[in-house]
Amino acid sequence: MKTIANRYGWLSNKSEHSHSYLLPTTIDNIKKYNATSLLDIGTGNGATIPTWVSLGLQVAAMEPDYEGFEFAKQHTQADVRRLGVGDPLPTEWKNAFDAIICLEVVEHLFDPIQLTKAINYALKKEGVVIISTPYHGYLKNVMLAIMNKWDFHHHPLRTGGHIKFWSRSTLTSLFVNEGFSECSFKGVGRIPFLWKSMIMVFKKS
Repeated sequence: MKTIANRYGWLSNKSEHSHSYLLPTTIDNIKKYNATSLLDIGTGNGATIPTWVSLGLQVAAMEPDYEGFEFAKQHTQADVRRLGVGDPLPTEWKNAFDAIICLEVVEHLFDPIQLTKAINYALKKEGVVIISTPYHGYLKNVMLAIMNKWDFHHHPLRTGGHIKFWSRSTLTSLFVNEGFSECSFKGVGRIPFLWKSMIMVFKKS
């Protein structure tokens, strides 16, 4: 199994601070598209799995990091596998899910095309992927420079940290070029155009 780092550093099964602003919009989109089955790509320590289960969903999840997987697999109500983006996925997952969730993952990937291929494999026709990543746009980038926050924002000393930085335009290109259509965009966390993250929804054609 290929990973971008030997370990990400999961120490517990507790929720991340980012869940406070990521989950409300994510849940709204799951309900909007009437999903009954869901795959969580890059579930981390599995802290979000109980939320997906509470929505009455059939849940599967994947995570390459050993420590994250050990926490995540404790949620026995979900089908949790130790897999990374780029690994062969189970045959029973082929075209199996109404929705795929991928929260704060794509910024960690050297080859994000592998993510779209995995999503294409597992998603049903007309299914949706709900993806989040830290937001980048002109105003936010300028403010980061003015406030001398680039080092803090990129946290280069963290093992397994961010290696790509996405705007709405580049994330849209990633998915549209692989045959998806954009459904929605929403900035979340902080004030408009200085958002912490963006959540986008794409539909499989």
